[in-house]
Amino acid sequence: MASSSQRSNYKLTFFVLVTGVSSYALLQSLVIPALSSIQSSMHTSQNTVTWVVTAYLLSASIFTPIMGRIGDMYGKQKMFVVALGALGAGSVIAALAHTIGLLIIGRAVQGIGGGVLPLAFGIIRDEFPKEKLGSAIGTIAAMTAVGAGLGLVLAGPIIVHLGVDYLFWIPFAMTVIAALSAYFFVPESPVRTEGSINWGAALLLSGWLVTLLLAVSEAPVWGWGSSRVLILFGITAVLIALWMMVEHRVASPLIDMKMMAIPAVWTNNLTAFLFGIGMYSIFAFLPEFLQTPRATGYGFGFSTLVSGLYLLPMTTGMFILGLYSGKIAARFGSKTAVVAGSAISCFGYFTLAVAHSKGWQILIVSSLLGIGLGLAFSAMSNLIVMAVPSSQTGVASGMNANIRTIGGAVGAGIMSSIVTSSMLGDGFPSARGYTNGFIFLGVLTAIATLGALLIPRLDRSPAPRMNHAELSIVPGGTTTEG
Repeated sequence: MASSSQRSNYKLTFFVLVTGVSSYALLQSLVIPALSSIQSSMHTSQNTVTWVVTAYLLSASIFTPIMGRIGDMYGKQKMFVVALGALGAGSVIAALAHTIGLLIIGRAVQGIGGGVLPLAFGIIRDEFPKEKLGSAIGTIAAMTAVGAGLGLVLAGPIIVHLGVDYLFWIPFAMTVIAALSAYFFVPESPVRTEGSINWGAALLLSGWLVTLLLAVSEAPVWGWGSSRVLILFGITAVLIALWMMVEHRVASPLIDMKMMAIPAVWTNNLTAFLFGIGMYSIFAFLPEFLQTPRATGYGFGFSTLVSGLYLLPMTTGMFILGLYSGKIAARFGSKTAVVAGSAISCFGYFTLAVAHSKGWQILIVSSLLGIGLGLAFSAMSNLIVMAVPSSQTGVASGMNANIRTIGGAVGAGIMSSIVTSSMLGDGFPSARGYTNGFIFLGVLTAIATLGALLIPRLDRSPAPRMNHAELSIVPGGTTTEG
């Protein structure tokens, strides 16, 4: 395990964090292009096979804040290794699965690895020099989106040349490398938060996430006005109210409601939710649009590989903007970056709604979304880290990522209903369904732009790095700020 003498080697730490986060991000989307193949080979229904994606998002939504909280209490480096271990174990289960049930279980285990996000942000906050915080946080945040987009690009050649099971073996190899590197080279932070895990709050959090995601994932099949969906939404509302009551009353909340009420936090979370709807929806439905046969009158008839390449400008733009997010924040401020990214993304979605008949139009929109999403996501994560004490970095950043994931799950259900509301005789959605869907994403991102304007303008410099010489040990071995 790394010792305190290695703290100066933050570049190695950063490389390890990027590798771990990239493994998690790839697994968000790498399996999406293979769903039809999985459905056929495992003799299951389309509705059931979608749980290969939903189980992963659901598990990540539950465990991201929990893992972040445990990391703040007991050690971020330890829990980063544990999260990667779960990601690797789930990958092995999924790669070896021969039934849809076992595959879904493997994906749920993988979702525990969602904890790498808050833990990586916390490690950066504790270990990196002040002048490197902005760019490091921005790059990690961008990698979550870049990895998801890159998964769609890489899925085609992996499926064709290696097989579906390698969609899990390749991330498994990355995860093993990252876990071993984290164990040996990433130092454990002395910063600790006193308290305990409130398992009642964790159970309520899990409950409302399950009912919410079950409702939105099944609504396109059951109907948004069906009794089952409405009952699930009602249960969700009750569980959320109970969860918030418990979090307000306990001494050691899983999610500090006072922290969540900080203007810089709740405005960022609102924007992240709306952005999550847009990003995950475009990742899921733009490739489907491009793969639709030309005989429908609007599709391109592209293969999985070619349709993925049309998303490459988007992933490239997000990665480049993530690399330079620190300099952008220092020059213009993180709030300005979020507002600009929201506006550019909004323009991209509306452009896609009216101009999607030529390949070059898709490439332009992909580039616009890469710039917009890259600017906004990187800056939002930076603002969250600046807005909260170092002891709450893991939970705050984890919940921000969590809300973005929830937004993606909710958006997928709504987008599916909009796109399939107008069908052609051959079973494909009509062009009008996709156009209405792209308009929907544009409207939501316009609202996100307004929400971004509400974000308080914080100091352009990231929160100061915790100086380890200023830490003191209190009885019981807990480390606190001195």
